[in-house]
Amino acid sequence: MYFLISTLIGYLFGCLNGSQLVAKRKHIDIKKLGSKNAGASNTTMLLGWKYGIFVALVDIFKATFAILLMVSFLEFNGIMDEYQIILLYNTAFFVVLGHNYPITMNFKGGKGTASIIGAFLAIDYRIAIIGVIILLLVTFTTDYAVLGVLSMYVAYFIETYMVYGINPARIVLVLILIGTMKHWENLKRIMNKEEIKLSSIYRNRTS
Repeated sequence: MYFLISTLIGYLFGCLNGSQLVAKRKHIDIKKLGSKNAGASNTTMLLGWKYGIFVALVDIFKATFAILLMVSFLEFNGIMDEYQIILLYNTAFFVVLGHNYPITMNFKGGKGTASIIGAFLAIDYRIAIIGVIILLLVTFTTDYAVLGVLSMYVAYFIETYMVYGINPARIVLVLILIGTMKHWENLKRIMNKEEIKLSSIYRNRTS
């Protein structure tokens, strides 16, 4: 029963996509413009930093709130042991799954980066912060956001294994596979030297 509840909480919160809220306000379909990704990065490229930050905050804190809601539910029912951690990771998994494949958007959502950060902020903020630092370091070193994102996922896997053991780490491993799949086109463009670099996006926005 608890796994079912954590699955439903995670997926339903995941379906609350920030870019969809912005798209309705601006009367556009973000999934058909720019990189055609329903996430903060594409929103930023299309509409500017103000809307991009709004989308990122929605996608981060929907995951945070879902985890905190699950924590409250489990503690109310007296579940505070290792089983709680598995259930929280299960909730995080389905938040990302709901964000990436939301029923509210015909299963065509974003890539889950903001949501996984938000989930870890609630599960263990130390893991979240280290992952974000690695994301920023790799992104600005390589000039490719996708490499930073995937490095963050790997960091979350390693940290989860070291702190919480193999079972929660297996859930993160599946998220790595989903994240790689969602970013596969970006990786192919990097190999073909066709991917847009982060610095070029910044120059275009400020020129």
